[in-house]
Amino acid sequence: MSDATHTGGGQRRTSLTVADARTKRRNATEKRFRIYGLSAICAGMFFLVVLMSAILSNGLGAFQQTFIEVPVYLDPAKLDKQGGRDPEQLAKVSTFGYAPLVQNGLFQLVNDAGIETPYDSAKDMKALISASAAAQVRDWTLKNPDRIGDTVSFDILASSRVDGYLKGRVSRDSIAQDKNIDAGHLDLVDALRTQGALHKGFNWDFVLGADASESRAEQAGLGVSMLGSLFMMLVVLFLALPIGVAASIYLEEFAPTNWFTDFIEVNISNLAAVPSIVFGILGLAVFIQFVHLPQSAPIVGGLTLTLMTLPTIVISTRAALKAVPPSIRNAALGVGASKMQSVFHHVLPLAMPGILTGTIIGLAQALGETAPLLLIGMVGYIATNYPDGVISGFMSPNSAMPAQIYEWAKRADPAYYERAWGGIIVLLVFLLVMNVLAVLLRRKFERRW
Repeated sequence: MSDATHTGGGQRRTSLTVADARTKRRNATEKRFRIYGLSAICAGMFFLVVLMSAILSNGLGAFQQTFIEVPVYLDPAKLDKQGGRDPEQLAKVSTFGYAPLVQNGLFQLVNDAGIETPYDSAKDMKALISASAAAQVRDWTLKNPDRIGDTVSFDILASSRVDGYLKGRVSRDSIAQDKNIDAGHLDLVDALRTQGALHKGFNWDFVLGADASESRAEQAGLGVSMLGSLFMMLVVLFLALPIGVAASIYLEEFAPTNWFTDFIEVNISNLAAVPSIVFGILGLAVFIQFVHLPQSAPIVGGLTLTLMTLPTIVISTRAALKAVPPSIRNAALGVGASKMQSVFHHVLPLAMPGILTGTIIGLAQALGETAPLLLIGMVGYIATNYPDGVISGFMSPNSAMPAQIYEWAKRADPAYYERAWGGIIVLLVFLLVMNVLAVLLRRKFERRW
């Protein structure tokens, strides 16, 4: 019978073209499972979009900063009393000598623009400008001593409250209890913006600068901590990669199967699950208290993160080696190759994509760690200048991007909260670059068998 029916034994007729109740239930279950999977993907994408929207909306403002164009008269009576333009004499004038000049310049700017203000002195307007303005003018003057006696226009950083007001972070209601600024200052900001003396620009200090004190949030930057993260990642790369790959090759290809190797494998798996803060305590005890390496140095952070990354690299490398078919090894041995030749000439090149992917994923994980760095003292405010050279980059106190972001997030000024989100954007860019690099390296070294 062409429709595969059966009539014997008192059984009911069935057909391959007609689904029975069991088949319908199975098909319905499969359809529900597909719906569940698609719903899970949609939910994940939704939360990812929400997360990225929150990060971008809160952090993009950190890449813009408010500036006030202030004409500053470089009074020789205050900056060069002897009139010789001697660099040593000019350097003796501290920022306290420059601060009144900047305030007077702002006061003169307001008066020349015909802006009505309740403030009678220049000192009353210092809440509009950053506390770093005097240092900015001083540094420029020391590089250009021939301009003393002239009126020079400077793009002065506005204070964090003024910057927050223009970005919507600070409102007139929120400053009711604020001792740093009042409604009269905000009226003055609106008038200066109308006159064109106040504008926004790209915040290079955030990308290239160093951390700042609580009173100078507008000057804080991520550049020095980015360099600290770079030196740490170099230490991790040049230690964790060769050690982890060598250990994996030995355990997977050469080590005998006995209780000792089983003990090592169990401990490697356990180390991969140890909380990162435990490695921070280990780094503090071993590298700082016992070996006496300099505290807060990237070399110590790199060694600590190397210990944390090694289990991840070992596990991923062993998985990549296991994925190579045994026939590759047998074929190499069958044509007369030694065990080492079969591993290094045949197995290792085929496992290279997986090894590189696991290594870069381990480095990306280490780049985002915060707890171990806090325990060894790599906090945000310890480094205010770039290192002098390569050796100094490894040995001088510095911070790292995750620790810097953590320090900013816990400070009281809302401007630091914005910079914390901006730092997250930079950190995500670094992680994205590392993951793209992993994909490119995997495709470059990928071989088919």
